[in-house]
Amino acid sequence: MATIDQKIQAQKELLDQHTREMVKWHFSDDTGCQFWLEKKREFNFDPLTEVNCFDDLKKFPLFEDEWLRGGPMRRWVPQPLQNKPIYVFETGGTTGIPKSRVVVEDHWIDYELFSDTLPEESFPRGSNWLMLGPSGPRRLRLAIEHLAQHRGGICFCVDLDPRWVVKLLKKGKIDEAKEYSAHCVDQALTVLSANNDIQCMFTTPKLLEALALKLMDQGSSIEEAGIKGIFCGGTEFTQQWYRFAREELLGPNVYITPTYGNTLMGLACGKPHDP
Repeated sequence: MATIDQKIQAQKELLDQHTREMVKWHFSDDTGCQFWLEKKREFNFDPLTEVNCFDDLKKFPLFEDEWLRGGPMRRWVPQPLQNKPIYVFETGGTTGIPKSRVVVEDHWIDYELFSDTLPEESFPRGSNWLMLGPSGPRRLRLAIEHLAQHRGGICFCVDLDPRWVVKLLKKGKIDEAKEYSAHCVDQALTVLSANNDIQCMFTTPKLLEALALKLMDQGSSIEEAGIKGIFCGGTEFTQQWYRFAREELLGPNVYITPTYGNTLMGLACGKPHDP
């Protein structure tokens, strides 16, 4: 049996190998995208010969996220992928031109891997999903739709523009922002009441709380609405809120899985609940 040091060394070798493969892909003339091939000429080293392990990545200058604002988007597409369908996903755009991310199949791969972490009893195969989250130029909407389809279900979506909410809040129009939130929750209630056999959903902490409270006002609950499993993520998802949601909003029979992700970095699974 391998010792812990041997296991660490084996993983380090795999990481170094992956680093070499990725650097070769992005900086080789026949596979690299326009942006990185042009950027390579600015470096005082050759990535193809001088980056041989993960630690060598320190030779690169810091990545400037301002590079992600504006186009042309094709400059980010590796040459072997130029003829594939291309998706462009954007950040919130609250500080000017949104930062953009070019994607081919990444959002499918991420969420298929994530699917394997979901407990089958709470996220039954073949069940339909409600997407109560941002629509528009977001990775999340298409990713949740693919997750539902990958698991054999159908995804039902609401129409939600978070940029409008941000504008309202910046103008101090708190009541209007609350009305817009209520409008989104009303859309979700309509979908849930339409005999669509929805058992799973994605939403954010604030919208989940608003939906749960609205159902309580109607003498119902998330569980009685048919939901068994909730995939939830957002900056408000703290450990304290997690406990509050389980104890006050959902009850013991509705599973909620914490996650974190954004347009640029993708998806990270949370630690399962540990009472």
